[in-house]
Amino acid sequence: MAQDWLAEDFLTEDQEALRDTVSDIAKKYDMQYWIDVEEAGRYPAEWVKELTDGGWLSLLIPEEYGGGGGTIPDAALFLETLNRWGGNAGAIHAQMYQMGAILRHGSDEQKRQWLPQIANDGLRLQSFGITEPDAGTDTTRIRTFAAREGDEYVVNGGKIYTSRFHQTDLMLLLVRTEKYEDVEKKTDGMTVLLVDVREAKENGQIEYRPIKVMSGHHTNQLSITNLRVPVENRIGEEGKGFKVILSGMNAERLLVSSEYIGSGLYFMDRAVQYAKEREVFGRPIGMNQGIQFPLATAFTELRAASLMRWHAAEVFQAGSRDGFYANTAKLLSSKALWNAANAAMDTFGGAGLASEYGIEQKFRAARGPMIAPISTNLVLAGIAHRDLGMPKSF
Repeated sequence: MAQDWLAEDFLTEDQEALRDTVSDIAKKYDMQYWIDVEEAGRYPAEWVKELTDGGWLSLLIPEEYGGGGGTIPDAALFLETLNRWGGNAGAIHAQMYQMGAILRHGSDEQKRQWLPQIANDGLRLQSFGITEPDAGTDTTRIRTFAAREGDEYVVNGGKIYTSRFHQTDLMLLLVRTEKYEDVEKKTDGMTVLLVDVREAKENGQIEYRPIKVMSGHHTNQLSITNLRVPVENRIGEEGKGFKVILSGMNAERLLVSSEYIGSGLYFMDRAVQYAKEREVFGRPIGMNQGIQFPLATAFTELRAASLMRWHAAEVFQAGSRDGFYANTAKLLSSKALWNAANAAMDTFGGAGLASEYGIEQKFRAARGPMIAPISTNLVLAGIAHRDLGMPKSF
């Protein structure tokens, strides 16, 4: 394995075994595999199938429902390891945290119905329809509306930047069941529905248009017309959906932070090895402090981000839903990744621009985490308001 710079003080024996097993799987899909996937703009279906068949995507589902019964730290290590070997855990990570909405807010019947299918039958829960063109980060301004008609909701509206819609069977959909203008508290009146995407596509109730974006991210714009969803598919209380989505955001940010750390270590591994081997002016470029210092700085930032990530994971696993640690882990890890990407690109020089070295693809992908799933500036604004007591800026 690549040099294990981060794990020596923090992993249990079971976690080391998990890391080694996942590493063995990840190494089957080498750099050329991911270059080919990126250049073709396709979904890494073979990789996803192996992870699904191995039960890895149900790691966080309790054993009573057929899942792995793992912890958030286990899932964090799993995603970090996939990216450490050059993979793209963003293709599958949603399934790991979205089922938490069902687990935390679903009825006993919903858990018995859906979780075993996700854990054992390969049912995919990969997509969450939240963002809308006129709302963006201001989620309370969404307009997609679900009108109650007997035992069904009839949904009309649209979503944008809905990831993996084409690669999912089920989708969590955030809608308004009361208009923004009619609620006293702007976070009220929103509801989460579990949508069977297979039926919706077949019936023409959801049409999708792929959006080509940087780094091969599979995202779509959705048009929803008279989509009928059984009331029994509502997750949580009607009008209280904002609480449902908030409860999963800490888990999401913890897990993507781990992906960013893994990707940062991928850059470190590749750059350090190249710096030792590449000779210019009769000596390895790794002797030059202009190469050493940026890599050393990126390494310290990755270690700091990792420590915050582990602390945030432990706090979350213990039951806290304080968002400070998860948001800070996301902030630090995304910045550390971006700096590691730049240090690696500088180390490779012109070779880093060539697709065959596997740097430029990952470099492009390293910019997105500064913006999504939550922007750096919004994290800072939240910390300033909630943790420092400064006036709210929005």
